[in-house]
Amino acid sequence: MAKFIHSMIRVLNEERSLDFYDRCFGLKIAERLDFEKFTLVYLSNPETDAELELTINKGRTQPYDLGDGYGHLAVSVDDVDAEHDRLTKAGFSPWKLTDFAPAGETIARFFFIQDPDGYEIEVLQRGGRYK
Repeated sequence: MAKFIHSMIRVLNEERSLDFYDRCFGLKIAERLDFEKFTLVYLSNPETDAELELTINKGRTQPYDLGDGYGHLAVSVDDVDAEHDRLTKAGFSPWKLTDFAPAGETIARFFFIQDPDGYEIEVLQRGGRYK
């Protein structure tokens, strides 16, 4: 059986992205691999074995076109209201909290936030299928 280990995104500014992912989600550098034309930075935290791989292409100056195929990354937290408040106070401008209740019963409580390159991250209340 396959095991999900990481997802990769291309970022323009390594320092800016490292700061964002550390301050917002506690993701720290697990490994950094520097090559002639690009750098790979693997981020993780103790909550999961899965990692986020940042690819920094050296010499790139233009923002990446995210296209219409990318959706979002998702993380779960113990207290989505407290996280929304913390990120707002830290100046990250998370979107509004949303209760998703298509049949009248809330099945998810979440908000979105954008990283410095425009990637959307969904922050979900931990519980149910969102462990």
